[in-house]
Amino acid sequence: MDTSSLPPVQEPERQYYFLKKAKELVQAKSEELGRPLTACTTTFGCQMNARDSEKLAGILREVGYVETENEEADFVIYNTCTVRENANLRVYGRLGVLHGYKKKNPHMKIALCGCMMQEATVVDKLQKSYRFVDLIFGTHNIFKFAELLVSTLESDRMIIDIWKDTNQIVEDLPIERKYAFKSGVNIMFGCNNFCSYCIVPYVRGRERSREPQDIIREIEGLVKDGVVEVMLLGQNVNSYGKNLEQPVTFAELLEEIEKIEGLERIRFMTSHPKDLSDDLIRVMAKSKKICKHFHLPLQSGSSRILKIMNRRYTKEQYLELARKLREQVPDIALTTDIIVGFPGETEEDFQETLDVVRKVRYDSAFTFIYSKRTGTPAAVMEDQVPEEVVKDRFDRLLKEVQEISKEMAERFTGREELVLVEEVNGQMEGYVTGRLSNNHVVHFQGDASLVGQIVKVRLDECRGFYYMGSRIE
Repeated sequence: MDTSSLPPVQEPERQYYFLKKAKELVQAKSEELGRPLTACTTTFGCQMNARDSEKLAGILREVGYVETENEEADFVIYNTCTVRENANLRVYGRLGVLHGYKKKNPHMKIALCGCMMQEATVVDKLQKSYRFVDLIFGTHNIFKFAELLVSTLESDRMIIDIWKDTNQIVEDLPIERKYAFKSGVNIMFGCNNFCSYCIVPYVRGRERSREPQDIIREIEGLVKDGVVEVMLLGQNVNSYGKNLEQPVTFAELLEEIEKIEGLERIRFMTSHPKDLSDDLIRVMAKSKKICKHFHLPLQSGSSRILKIMNRRYTKEQYLELARKLREQVPDIALTTDIIVGFPGETEEDFQETLDVVRKVRYDSAFTFIYSKRTGTPAAVMEDQVPEEVVKDRFDRLLKEVQEISKEMAERFTGREELVLVEEVNGQMEGYVTGRLSNNHVVHFQGDASLVGQIVKVRLDECRGFYYMGSRIE
């Protein structure tokens, strides 16, 4: 038997074999149609998904597709989220529209991947009611996209490749970065926390940390390619490194990344309060590169509700962490996530949440109405809070958060700060938009030549959630 034409077994060499094969198939189809093939990648959900989509887009570009935002493309892929039920409904709604496009373009291929695909009930529904979908895969085998792409291009049947879990981490594949000057970098995958309301551990799997030297090497490569800011990504970055053969803490990893020459800014998402160490706060306090922004999800201010949520910290412990951060990292912006209407939440519990908001004084907060996720312990809990009660609490929380956020932002007015220019402003001609270290947005006069640069700006006026500024030459 001739084994020379067989694909390699090892990754990522195997995927490069299929990349070449996919390129040939795309080229042949393009010649047949007399035009380039187009591809559209749509992302639902978090920064982890956005980073995954850059990998998908990179492979599509590598094999010969031309990127477009038009969903009437030859290849459309949805990278899905399932944190809230509404995200699933949006995908089903959009699929109906895609079906119409596919009837007009028989060459069109539709692919679905991401967290939503890890739910067995979703895949069952797609098989029964959305037979026109060509490819379905999940979160664990996204690195196999080139291989799955070849299977899809060579077949007229629905391809389903869902893995229950994996220990594999495969990087070093093509990536199409959205920004030339900043990039996300996965440092770990999965989650071990099993908060009672959250579907993520079931769809993303157990925690798997990347080796620190692989992370360092990737960032060094990005910096050589013009990146000045990285966002370290993980479901719970504070527990990074625990499962490595030679354990490394997140604080130690940050200290190593800090040494990379040419890297100007380091951000990270997301932190779990139960794993936030004094070492991490100390590293942030002395760092010249770690941005002064910390996203520390609260979820509830009631210790009783936090226990039912399986968050494994109390209100008092959380307030102490916030105090340490504010004390040791001056001017830090603290942001958070808060859920309103968790099963069994009383008015007294809600008042505890308001109390934390008033004490911590968040720079901004993402507020959510509790969304029942089938398959989580919270979905079958009794004492689901009536809709009208939840809506009233949500409105009161939002009002409190917005008032405090505005007051917190105003404290920087008149200051001179460094801003990373991210884009030409689409609404105000002659203006550009950038971010401070603390993640606040600033608009000031400038042109496209400034994009990707870090410049000094005076914050002239605070307009609630953004500043108007003047560049200091």
